[in-house]
Amino acid sequence: TWAVVADEVIKAQAVLEDPEASEAEVKAAEKALTKALEGLELVKAGDTTASIKTGDNGLVGIFASLSMLSLAGLSLLRRKED
Repeated sequence: TWAVVADEVIKAQAVLEDPEASEAEVKAAEKALTKALEGLELVKAGDTTASIKTGDNGLVGIFASLSMLSLAGLSLLRRKED
């Protein structure tokens, strides 16, 4: 399930870095990333069928990406109001 989240993070970062991204694209990326996060499955203690990757792939990056998407969406809303 982590591969799905990692894929959605990459897609969300692409939307975030696109200055031409619409509000709908930002909301769609946020929704897809949230759905992927909700679909994560925990590995049970003693489960030897799943390998655990170690490294810098912590949840901090995911939550930072969600925060950045939210800020981007907010800035788009403010631009449209002006």
